[in-house]
Amino acid sequence: MTSVDRTGPDPARLSCVDTTLAYDHRVVAEALSVTIPDQSFTVLVGPNGCGKSTLLRALARLLVPRHGTVHLDGRSIHELRAKEVARRLGLLPQTAIAPDGITVQDLVARGRYPHQGLLRQWSPGDETAVARAMAATSVTDLAGRYVDELSGGQRQRVWLAMALAQQTPILLLDEPTTYLDIAHQIEVLDLVARLREEQGHTLVAVLHDLNHACRYATHLIAMRDGTVVAQGAPADIVDADLVEQVFGLPCRVITDPESGTPLIIPKARRVLTPTR
Repeated sequence: MTSVDRTGPDPARLSCVDTTLAYDHRVVAEALSVTIPDQSFTVLVGPNGCGKSTLLRALARLLVPRHGTVHLDGRSIHELRAKEVARRLGLLPQTAIAPDGITVQDLVARGRYPHQGLLRQWSPGDETAVARAMAATSVTDLAGRYVDELSGGQRQRVWLAMALAQQTPILLLDEPTTYLDIAHQIEVLDLVARLREEQGHTLVAVLHDLNHACRYATHLIAMRDGTVVAQGAPADIVDADLVEQVFGLPCRVITDPESGTPLIIPKARRVLTPTR
């Protein structure tokens, strides 16, 4: 497939160059190069198994490329110490397991770990960062609850609070709306969008809902079979041909009356007239 590259000229802190990504003997992507525009909300989309979560894991330093390099601030990310990376880049994983018997307050506070050291212990600034992260994700009233007692949606918001408490300029989110009802999905996406708009964060997220991706992304990367099919602003690249090429879904693409962004409407299955 031909890759359409419409990446803007913005400087980038995070990129991968000519990478081969694999699990044991299964190669997911070859010669994959991606640049994340700085201070963008970049969303990775594509069908299941296309490599988007694998790419996010490589960008997060969780997967070492078989070939090629992931760069963070001009250096190979694997040359940097883990704590140094954690001060610059946060991750909300797709599935996370909390330690048994840990409270919400204590789990969110673990987001401050990269900022601790021999000469710097817990401070009022850490306390403020945790409180703000919990308030932003509406989990303050859960502070004393045990994480393993919470619903899936509540746990997802607690993990997001921990990532926010880390206060990194780059935040990676692997399916951040998993387990959330539609109201909380919009609440979370609005929240992370404000991080970019108001604080200049660089966000990279994997989303399954293409309409959410089109509404929130400033930069969209569409993948299929480990390859970047198209990238750029949603309004520039998303049309019915692209959706069918990437997802195999016949559809119409219209303008969302609320946001002005592309809105994907799948073609309806033929409705049979009921017999009398």
